[in-house]
Amino acid sequence: ALSAPAGPRRVWDLALLGLLALLWGGSYPLSKVALADIPPQTLVAIRLTIAAAMLWVVLFAHGVAVPRGARLWGAMTIQACLNSVIPFTLLAWALTRIDSGLGGVLNSTSPLFVVLFAFALGQPEPTHRRIGAVLGLGGVVLIVGLKALEGLGADLLAQGAALLGAAIYGCAALYGRRFGGQPALATAACTLTIAAAIALPPALILDRPWTLRPSTEALGLAVMLGLFSTGLAFLIYFRLIRTLGSLGVASQAYLRSTVALAIGVLILGETLSWSAAAGVALAILGVAVINAPVKPPDAAPRTPRG
Repeated sequence: ALSAPAGPRRVWDLALLGLLALLWGGSYPLSKVALADIPPQTLVAIRLTIAAAMLWVVLFAHGVAVPRGARLWGAMTIQACLNSVIPFTLLAWALTRIDSGLGGVLNSTSPLFVVLFAFALGQPEPTHRRIGAVLGLGGVVLIVGLKALEGLGADLLAQGAALLGAAIYGCAALYGRRFGGQPALATAACTLTIAAAIALPPALILDRPWTLRPSTEALGLAVMLGLFSTGLAFLIYFRLIRTLGSLGVASQAYLRSTVALAIGVLILGETLSWSAAAGVALAILGVAVINAPVKPPDAAPRTPRG
């Protein structure tokens, strides 16, 4: 596991983790509304294409070198499938059949999958991080409320799709560590370009988007999803994989429900229940425990020569 950076850089990375949670947490309600007019596959293709175009503009503006080599591009193709194409499609489809609250809980289990997969690979996370993963998920359940879980089992196929998406996100967080030597901007631009190229043909064939008549609101939300919840979010994501590690960046899943709750209370005037407040505290505690610095082992004492 990667140890978290100390000092101002660490504070900055944790702030970026919160921003990532805001960007991805906001994508649930935005997607739910947009899906009323835009089919899942087309919505995924739109957000990926817009995100890729934005990042290429930024990449060229900053003079960042484009990654080269067939092996590297092959690895980025796998990352694109794991990190966006497959989970985006699964979740978008699931949200057409299940409540966004339940979908959010199921999709927030990705840190647990990181822990399980890392253990299976013989690279177990430190004990305190495993404890943090459990605490954070408990916080999400309290925030969303037990009512959101009442529908659990009602649509196993859609719920399984949301859960599978979380598992694939866990794989992506672990696989993404191999791009630590590449600039985050280059990795994000290339992987999203590949993802858009994969997602676009099925959308054209299955949905025939030229025949759709989406509302202006739905199109505006799709653009927002592309620019902020995809382009900017993945730029932050690949940076944080290098600094906070796979489980650290995956822990933003526990903050997404906290973000949604804060929006409801501060903007929509909703009431904050005691259970939800306790859930916020538990989710934040889980994220803090996961991202606590790992103390390097002390060097073995040298035996003085007599």
